[in-house]
Amino acid sequence: MTTQLTHTSVVVTGSARKARQGEQARSARKRWTSIGMATGAWVCSLVLFFPIAYMVLKSFQTETVAASAVPQLFFVPTFEHYVEAFDAGIWSFAFNSFIVTAVSTILVVALALPAAWALSVRAIKNPQDSLFFFISTKMMPIAAGIIPIYVVASQLDLLNTTTILVILHLGMNLPLGIWMLRSFMQEIPNEILEAAAVDGANSWRVGYSIVLPLMRPGIASTALLCAVFSWNEYFYAANLTTTNSTLPLFLQKFLSFGELYTAQVAAVATLVSIPVIIAGWFAQKSLVRGLLFGAVK
Repeated sequence: MTTQLTHTSVVVTGSARKARQGEQARSARKRWTSIGMATGAWVCSLVLFFPIAYMVLKSFQTETVAASAVPQLFFVPTFEHYVEAFDAGIWSFAFNSFIVTAVSTILVVALALPAAWALSVRAIKNPQDSLFFFISTKMMPIAAGIIPIYVVASQLDLLNTTTILVILHLGMNLPLGIWMLRSFMQEIPNEILEAAAVDGANSWRVGYSIVLPLMRPGIASTALLCAVFSWNEYFYAANLTTTNSTLPLFLQKFLSFGELYTAQVAAVATLVSIPVIIAGWFAQKSLVRGLLFGAVK
């Protein structure tokens, strides 16, 4: 009897030891996996951040140092290129960029919300046909349509105005806004909408009091992406405007193959990037929530 108890205790002790060893091995694997993932994330972040850091570094160098074949990390910084950018009239281009981006983004959200409502919550007949029509407008290269756009803008006396840019940016971003907002609206549980309808709420009340509050992260992420596309748009600005244009066209003024403008271009590019970075920083919480909206059921 004693021998049997001893054998049983040895077996139990061995099983417990194996269980502890297995748990320790799993913990070690998880720890090394976490370290590897964190290291990979940091490496990817540094690789993506390096061009931005290099651009900012170049903007504080003289043209001779910036154009040298060997990059120099130690130098005497200068702000002359930023001063030259402001002296060259960057404020008017920045104001035009802000107006075009703000107005076109507001119009995109205002028009995309009811369209997304009609394609998801109160779905029309054959919504897929409408969705395909919207996305098909993005399939044609913009260079193929620039000639008729130029002729129409010339006939309407809209060349070299911010109005033509607002109209074109609206058409450029509206399909994206409709698709994104529709995908966010489809993630709203139908039980919430049905409960509101049972309580006697009409469509306007449901949309204003229930759908819009739930859609704030999605609206924020959609608006931010549309604003970034509008802020960085160059093709329409280069072909339809000249002096009364946006910041990407202002940057073109310093692109020359006959002069040394490396540091100057870096300074202007840094100034152009700052508003987008600031907007993304303040909207990052809503942006992450919007991009992950409905990911966890």
